[in-house]
Amino acid sequence: MRQIVLDTETTGLNHATGDRLIEIGCVELVNRRLTGRHLHFYVNPERDIHEDAIAVHGITLDFLADKPKFAEIVNDVRDFVQDAELIIHNAPFDLGFLDMEFQRLDLPPFRQHASNVIDTLREARQMFPGKRNSLDALCDRLGVSNSHRTLHGALLDAELLAEVYLAMTRGQNSLVIDMLDGAATDGETRSTADLSAMTLPVLLASEAEISAHMGVLKELDKASGGKTVWQEASPAEAATQ
Repeated sequence: MRQIVLDTETTGLNHATGDRLIEIGCVELVNRRLTGRHLHFYVNPERDIHEDAIAVHGITLDFLADKPKFAEIVNDVRDFVQDAELIIHNAPFDLGFLDMEFQRLDLPPFRQHASNVIDTLREARQMFPGKRNSLDALCDRLGVSNSHRTLHGALLDAELLAEVYLAMTRGQNSLVIDMLDGAATDGETRSTADLSAMTLPVLLASEAEISAHMGVLKELDKASGGKTVWQEASPAEAATQ
């Protein structure tokens, strides 16, 4: 599976009132591994940049004066994300600006070139309700080092977000991935793995453990006045189920 982690910087907060994109950074994941491929452009927005925005990303109009206009990079951007799943923090913001830039060039919306979009801000709010879920906050919570980040930058933020996303979505199947990583050598590519030799032990509870468990259930049922929702089956009943 090919995924593109994407971030942008802009002249301000509202594309609907004329703010423009000034930086785009993308990094590539294939099968949940960073490939080292990336796309990064600074863009001349052909308009001024709000002072509040400069305080966030530090990008000035003088710096962008000799940078390409979006029309000059649009094909590179489109080709890089084509048919990939996009991973974006606060996706509606970035997609709004990119769709607007594509619309200015009379092109179909940017998001139509991707197979799917994952909004990590929405995912984080579900995983960590009531907590701060900015990229910095997630880096701190998930142990991703961002000590080298003093200002926002699209490529740096995309790289950090890739690590945050992998940490957020690391599940039980990562055990097998980690085992394969440990056996692989640099430059080795694995398309398939033979797991036939792997056996997972099934550990059954002992009679003493079952007895202790049933005792706890009876105490809970007694404490609730017989209002628990489970029903204890007799051994004969259990054998027929």
